[in-house]
Amino acid sequence: MTTDLYILLGILLIIILFGVYRYIKLKKVLTSLTEEDFRQGYRKAQLIDVREPNEYDGGHILGARNIPLTQLKQRLTELRKDQPIYLYCQSGSRAGRAALILNKHGYKDLYQLQGGFKKWTGKIKKTKKLDY
Repeated sequence: MTTDLYILLGILLIIILFGVYRYIKLKKVLTSLTEEDFRQGYRKAQLIDVREPNEYDGGHILGARNIPLTQLKQRLTELRKDQPIYLYCQSGSRAGRAALILNKHGYKDLYQLQGGFKKWTGKIKKTKKLDY
């Protein structure tokens, strides 16, 4: 009985330590910006929406390119390493994961919209899809 408890506590400790490590790593590689700061810089950067295409089509920040997190590793060649990359998703978690992937592949100047698209109050564009 006590051996099982020690194993469970060990697993729990590993999960907590991994979470703390990931949080610290994310803070080092990704700068989270308020909407105002995000607006000031994204026009001079690569603006990437990492949500899925159906979310992007439902509304996205004007000028954003859609590179879903699920396709990011295959589409790295579409991004330049010599320009800042401004990322956003619906709430912020996928943008964080995207930043870790990008950093691992040598991208350094990474920013995310604090609170994600759901907090965005600026202009948006909707992509109309025709249903046949």
